[in-house]
Amino acid sequence: MTGNGSGSAVYLLGFDGGGTKTACVLAGADGKVLFRSTAGPSNPLRSGYARAWFSLSEAANIVLDRQKITSNHIQGVCAGIGGAGRPAVARRLAQFFERSFPNAEVEVVTDLDIALEAAFGSGEGIILVAGTGSAALGRDRSGRKVRMGGGGPWFSDEGSGFDIGRRAVTAVLLAEENRGPSTALSARLFRFLSVRTWSALIDEVSRDPDSVFPRVFPLVAELADEGDSVAREILSSAAKSLVGLASAAAEKLGWRDKEVPVALIGGMHGRSKFFDAEIDAELSKALPHAKCIELKMTPAEAAVRIASRALGNASSIG
Repeated sequence: MTGNGSGSAVYLLGFDGGGTKTACVLAGADGKVLFRSTAGPSNPLRSGYARAWFSLSEAANIVLDRQKITSNHIQGVCAGIGGAGRPAVARRLAQFFERSFPNAEVEVVTDLDIALEAAFGSGEGIILVAGTGSAALGRDRSGRKVRMGGGGPWFSDEGSGFDIGRRAVTAVLLAEENRGPSTALSARLFRFLSVRTWSALIDEVSRDPDSVFPRVFPLVAELADEGDSVAREILSSAAKSLVGLASAAAEKLGWRDKEVPVALIGGMHGRSKFFDAEIDAELSKALPHAKCIELKMTPAEAAVRIASRALGNASSIG
């Protein structure tokens, strides 16, 4: 590796990129977080490579500018990006980071991998991710990993923000056509999405469904907490689907009767008392010995820890 021109200073970047946003952390060799930033989506399979490049560059430039350093000062990069489970996607992402940070050791993994690191370090457990997409990833003591879900919105991602938003829009349409029960969603959906007509909504979905359906989740969560029966049915069904992913991972790992540590990850957790209670109830039925734990750090911070390990600084980041 060529010198970075920064003396003895070592800087690391960690990225957590998904279908809605990108988080970036700049840290020193000791793992101390210096600056954080956020930008737009960077899952190239959902938003396209051009948008992913823009979001990743924007997030990095923010923290570099604050520290008054350049990309040449970065010695280690780890990026956990949605879609990077596909080798071709991971290669393109790695090439982008290698060009952007020419003096850095680069590692590209999935967003699930850094979430697993954030929850359990090198230990065993299951993460249940509920955000724009959904998935469960489990790992046992031997290092064997099992993944369930996360295949994208068209035939997977059950119980995700995308799935919930799509079902909410469908419920409004069915109620309007007297083919489904009435719901408070009908009076608030268009205003919430800043559209006036079905035609305008269809245009928005056609352009970018990820910018529409996941945005509806907060409205569904709010109305479920207020008692709307349709919103509650949507979230109850989503909770069953999500827990089904974790249950399937536990079954594959032979953990049906084991005290399984489970970490709930993603922007949908903690947004609705009703939804959280439904997930807890489903977990107690499907995995009665599950033990929910809190993340030890953010996934972007976990990415920094992985970058540090790659440089031989594993002892410097707890």
